[in-house]
Amino acid sequence: MDKILHQPLGGNEMPRFGGIATMLRLPHIQSPEEKRKLDVGFVGIPLDIGTSLRSGTRFGPREIRAQSVMIRPYNMATGAAPFDSLNVADIGDVAINTFNLLDAVRIIEEAYDEILDFGITPLTLGGDHTVTLPILRAMKKKYGKVGLVHIDAHADVNDHMFGEKIAHGTTFRRAVEEDLLDCDRVVQIGLRAQGYTAEDFNWSRKQGFRVVQAEECWHKSLDALMAEVRERVQGGPVYLSFDIDGIDPAWAPGTGTPEIGGLTTIQAMEIIRGCAGLDLIGGDLVEVSPPYDTTGNTSLLGANLLFEMLCVLPGVQKR
Repeated sequence: MDKILHQPLGGNEMPRFGGIATMLRLPHIQSPEEKRKLDVGFVGIPLDIGTSLRSGTRFGPREIRAQSVMIRPYNMATGAAPFDSLNVADIGDVAINTFNLLDAVRIIEEAYDEILDFGITPLTLGGDHTVTLPILRAMKKKYGKVGLVHIDAHADVNDHMFGEKIAHGTTFRRAVEEDLLDCDRVVQIGLRAQGYTAEDFNWSRKQGFRVVQAEECWHKSLDALMAEVRERVQGGPVYLSFDIDGIDPAWAPGTGTPEIGGLTTIQAMEIIRGCAGLDLIGGDLVEVSPPYDTTGNTSLLGANLLFEMLCVLPGVQKR
């Protein structure tokens, strides 16, 4: 029997302003039987109680879905045809605990244990960057330590925030301490602005990370950088984590911790497209806070970057 391949709902079947909002207008799959047939699942985590300045990322998944309606099935730049290659669906949101961050983290980890048991490669709609820690915990159980491509204005390696060990700014320090990462295969791109200490970015370097500060990216294509990144992180499973504040707030103002001097949307696509050929086991797009962007542009960007992630997953054919 031929494999089922879900297709996005076309604009001539239902107006793009109509219908139920799912990621890329894909079917919403909930039953365990149907989930077992999937290759890739879009997952929402509406969390913002790990944020330190402006909240609102709890609304990120819903608005990213709403802004994904214009995205069509074929990537005309790369030739990628993900829906002709993989069975993809929207598998809904994780029902987090809105009032208890540590419990929410537990719930997320258990949800991703189940998602990975189904054989689904998750692409996550955040939610604040706290969500990546429980996802990496689940990934470690399935794959062992993983490589990481992390795009962000911030290193997220604080030891604590207001005395708390888990928050959106501590994610990757905890990941190192918990031995979730293959540190020689970790790259952080877009770091910038000010630090709490002069050594903030050097902590990452001391772990073996390749740190690419935003200034290294200014006024240039990132094709050459991504050749270096592929060389560094290949040879094992790789997770892709994209904080929307890695992009300059001129293009992505809808985020909780904006920093000037960031990446462009074109560089963002170069980074994701530059991950083609890696053993990508999942990815996330986090820190979209719709209340700070009434135009919807930040969510629109997030939706498109998630589509680009889908297009570089292993097994995607080209037309």
